[in-house]
Amino acid sequence: MNKGRLEAFSDGVIAIIITIMVLQLTVPAEPTLAALMPLMPVFLGYLLSFVYVAIYWNNHHHLLTVCGNASGGVLWANMHLLFWMSLIPFVTAWMGNNPAAPLPTALYGAILLLSAVACEILQVRIVAVHPDAERLREAFGRDFKGRFSPLFYLAAIGLAFVSPVISHVIYAAVALLWIVPDRRIERL
Repeated sequence: MNKGRLEAFSDGVIAIIITIMVLQLTVPAEPTLAALMPLMPVFLGYLLSFVYVAIYWNNHHHLLTVCGNASGGVLWANMHLLFWMSLIPFVTAWMGNNPAAPLPTALYGAILLLSAVACEILQVRIVAVHPDAERLREAFGRDFKGRFSPLFYLAAIGLAFVSPVISHVIYAAVALLWIVPDRRIERL
């Protein structure tokens, strides 16, 4: 399959994910700043998740630039990634509505972790069908952010039961780490 269809489908799913997240923001009944304050945890959760979805979209775009044609394995790996990403609106809303609760905070981290694992699987599948797989594998091999992010997610999941605030800080720190796009593919 031509990778253009894969990119178009993925872009559509990601756009829907963002739309669902923004539609979960409720409008306050009163037109005052005080009426907005109780919504801050929900908005901050939305902001963090928007950044994560944007990071995945950006890196997904870079990753697909090296994919000539999408094999069945690439298609299924991509669907796997989109599945976990499609759960981001749910965990965002649950965590935003319960910012001090350990379980929603831990589940948010679990979805981030599973999205990261799915992205890694997609990367492996793309390398497997790439004509210059060795060179691409070498470029991906120096992936500090990709190797350590899952460890941070695991730590945050466990720490959610000690202090959800610490987990929130870890999730934000990992997002900040990924704000700078992955340039390894561009150098290749």
